[in-house]
Amino acid sequence: MHTRMLLAPLLVVGCLALPAAQSPPATLLQPSSVLRQKFEAGLKDIAGRLDGVMSYTVVDLTSGERFTLLEQTVSPTASTIKLAVLYELMRQVDDGRVKLETMLPLDRRHAVGGGAGLEQLGTPILSIRDYATLMAVLSDNTATNVLIDLVGMSSVNDRMRQLGLRSTLLRRRMMDVEAARRGDENVSTAGEIARLLEVFYRGEGLSARGRDEALAILKKDKSSTSPMVKAIPPGVPVANKPGELEGVRVDAGIVFVPNRPYIFSVMTTYLQEDDAGGVAIERASQVAYQYFSRLAAGGQYGRQIGR
Repeated sequence: MHTRMLLAPLLVVGCLALPAAQSPPATLLQPSSVLRQKFEAGLKDIAGRLDGVMSYTVVDLTSGERFTLLEQTVSPTASTIKLAVLYELMRQVDDGRVKLETMLPLDRRHAVGGGAGLEQLGTPILSIRDYATLMAVLSDNTATNVLIDLVGMSSVNDRMRQLGLRSTLLRRRMMDVEAARRGDENVSTAGEIARLLEVFYRGEGLSARGRDEALAILKKDKSSTSPMVKAIPPGVPVANKPGELEGVRVDAGIVFVPNRPYIFSVMTTYLQEDDAGGVAIERASQVAYQYFSRLAAGGQYGRQIGR
């Protein structure tokens, strides 16, 4: 009996002394943290090398982590403002005020250059869905002007304010150069464009059908016109809208990397050379895709199983 009494404490002590399987201490720098630092440094390096001003917001839709530079800086949106028009259109569809199937003849007063060449087709009769597709995919400015008048410029701006996007302003129709010269430029920030894309992604304020319809339109191929899409492998869905003006290049979208989707919003302005903005956006898109695709495949420690 005495032997048992002596052994019991020893057994307890022995059990306590056995090493347990543990994760590395949280204080140690994990490989994913190093990868994150390199990604952030890569984005800043691209922005720093650009002969112009670059602002960006990248959002990890899994963790909520954000990577930003000058994200509250107001810049021209170029055609990326069409995201705001599309959102208001889908809200009005959900409210029953507009039907995407409605056929609408082109009012020639809306006809302007730029995009798919709709202004050259006389007076075609298209569905509102077709106008929206031409606006979002081929960036047709005539189709955009039709939709701006349909939903109302003030309605677009009111809706953006309701979403908290106070720097996102639709202040002129497409190709209204005189309005732009007066200072009535269409503007936003990288952060607000990213937020609007998150609204689309989560379907905030939209029915499930409205969300799916909008994303289906935005996912249509833009590989020939979008610098961000050029850096992403074919087969990875991207819902985005690029834009360009003199001295301005913009691209923003949702990249549906399996298990690790993210939002990419980059604005460049004051460009010495217009094409440099597109090159910078493409490079930033490349490093973003490389970062998120590796996170998606690498688990906790980075092994790229199945790659």
